[in-house]
Amino acid sequence: MANVLWLQGGACSGNTMSFLNAEEPTVVELVVDFGINILWHPSMGLEIGHQVEQLLNNIISGKIQLDILVFEGTLIEGPNGTGTMNIFAERPMKDWVKELSKVAGYVVAIGDCATWGGIPATPPNPTDSTGLQFLKKKVGGYLGKGYISKGGLPVINIPGCPAHPDWITQILVAIATGRIADVQIDAFHRPTTFFSEFTQTGCTNARAFGEKVDGDFGKRGGCLFYEVGCRGPMTHSSCNRILWNRQASKTRVNHPCLGCTEPGFPHDDLKKGSIFKTQHYLGFLPKEVPDGDNKLTYYFKAGIGKVFGSPSKTFEQTK
Repeated sequence: MANVLWLQGGACSGNTMSFLNAEEPTVVELVVDFGINILWHPSMGLEIGHQVEQLLNNIISGKIQLDILVFEGTLIEGPNGTGTMNIFAERPMKDWVKELSKVAGYVVAIGDCATWGGIPATPPNPTDSTGLQFLKKKVGGYLGKGYISKGGLPVINIPGCPAHPDWITQILVAIATGRIADVQIDAFHRPTTFFSEFTQTGCTNARAFGEKVDGDFGKRGGCLFYEVGCRGPMTHSSCNRILWNRQASKTRVNHPCLGCTEPGFPHDDLKKGSIFKTQHYLGFLPKEVPDGDNKLTYYFKAGIGKVFGSPSKTFEQTK
């Protein structure tokens, strides 16, 4: 039996809604088949008011064992480090998180807000929001660079806006069944099981990307990277391998990937003109190129592709 406590900071509850839609395994299967005991969840918990406060104090004192602390939403430190913009159970939420993280077997941050601050941490960040162990790409966050849980791991980050439900449930199962040691994490503490490949892997527009064919919202036959701001070639996620609702993904319905599993999200700090628009040098060279490509090399290859097309494209045109 693994005791799980789920708390929310500055959150829209999007990750909770995603979690409740999990399929492999479902939330019911977590409880019935994998021995997950949900001590409390803000949307499903039966306790209210002082009952929740007593539960938290019993966990901190050691009366109740906490195997997994799940946190959703930003950690709000404002104003002026007091955390009083987010009061929960008579105390700033940040104080509960600090004490609970010391007794938790593992800490799991769900969604971009909890992992690296997300949209609330975008400048000017009036609430002084941060992620649990990162603020954007900078390691540290609220718990600090050196934080290690009792289980021996730093905060396990499952980013996304929201995170895919099966990413969440499968990591909880790995912890509950004692197999978390088999899960590797990358430099941003993401499980490589889900975040070692690019979103572009499995994208139905991958051929158009290779042939440098421009696309647009909702239109078939083109790649959204060149003009509409798709970040699929430089975003680590398994969205096109583990499909949403087992049916689709953003890019499969010709919507650009927003890069929401990367610590830079939201990219360009929501600057006007940066949403759904590829940022360019000289009006036509993409400012960001796919990971692993030197910019000059990529520009050369892209130029050749634009002018002459790929061999398969040229062959089809001559048929």
